[in-house]
Amino acid sequence: MRLLLVRHGQTSSNIGHHLDTAEPGADLTDFGRAQAQAIPAALAGESIAAIYVSNLVRTQQTAAPLAQALGLEPLIRPGVREIGAGDLEMANDRPSLEAYVGQVFGWESDLDARMPGAETGREVLGRFDEVVAEAFGQVGEGTAVIVSHGAMIRMWVAGRSDNIDLTYAAEHPLENTALVALHGTPEEGWTVDLWTHTALGGPELTDTRHTGPGGESDEDPSESRE
Repeated sequence: MRLLLVRHGQTSSNIGHHLDTAEPGADLTDFGRAQAQAIPAALAGESIAAIYVSNLVRTQQTAAPLAQALGLEPLIRPGVREIGAGDLEMANDRPSLEAYVGQVFGWESDLDARMPGAETGREVLGRFDEVVAEAFGQVGEGTAVIVSHGAMIRMWVAGRSDNIDLTYAAEHPLENTALVALHGTPEEGWTVDLWTHTALGGPELTDTRHTGPGGESDEDPSESRE
């Protein structure tokens, strides 16, 4: 199967660098909607048979233009939602952001460690695995798109691919509507073919200063707000 993992478009919480992980979450900004509108053209060469989104509205809004272009109904699956921030929900101070990101990328050494008030790394991988297995059952050797979230995509790809680890994922941000493409199967494993460093719409739709703690670099969020 070819698996295309797309991060959602920009939200107001991304601009404010808030740990916004609970349902329903923030809507896309106007810029985020423009990012979403560019996805169908960017993926025009793909033979997409299914689209999966999380239960957070930003993924559903991001997938809507692609779904309309392809005549597909996005399948809402909570399993591909963002990694829960738990006790840090909606925080945007530097210590909270560092604690969240540190726990996510600390799962490389201990998958059973728990995000305070939320999930373990093993639970996070397991719920995303279930949706990937469902997609494989639906499309077989075809192509499926999962519109998900920055930390979730980076952590799952690092945990399940044979050529990307959490160190790489920690050092490579995933911008809003950036893409990670993989091939493989749930049984045989996954190989990353592509990790884009801009939005699917290109540099003009890439806003590295307002991408949020799920995908940003380690710049001080207090220096990157409008």
